[in-house]
Amino acid sequence: MKFADFVCFEAIVAELQATDRNGAISELAGALEKAGQLGKGNLEKVIRAVIKRENEASTGVGKGVAVPHVKHKAVKELIATVGQSSKGIDFSALDRQPVYTVFLLISPAEDPDSHLRAMEKIFKHIQQEKFRKFLRQFQTAEEIADLLREADENPLLQE
Repeated sequence: MKFADFVCFEAIVAELQATDRNGAISELAGALEKAGQLGKGNLEKVIRAVIKRENEASTGVGKGVAVPHVKHKAVKELIATVGQSSKGIDFSALDRQPVYTVFLLISPAEDPDSHLRAMEKIFKHIQQEKFRKFLRQFQTAEEIADLLREADENPLLQE
């Protein structure tokens, strides 16, 4: 699986305006809705579901990254986006550090395999310091999209 298979590049947010976890989730879900990925009338339901999931266990995985995710009937295909915060957001991360990069992943309720493959793809890359460093440096949605496309193709960014 590649980032291009599930990331909505049109919904990438290069600088999140939100200053807290719920705001970041809402902003990213709103970007997905604006890009036509959530279906009419589903935005609030998706936001509530992601926040409910987040309240059960933080998805702030450490090293400045959070991966809020949920399986939801509002989507028929796996969809994700990425947001950056130069100020950092408290996600109650495992390492207690602020989060600067947020991957929001929404999966169809009936396709847990795709959800797991997408999570594996994201985690494989965010474990790499080089990938996280590049991601934090980029300041436009296009630069972030290009990095994700390059990660799909470049073996050096896959190791």
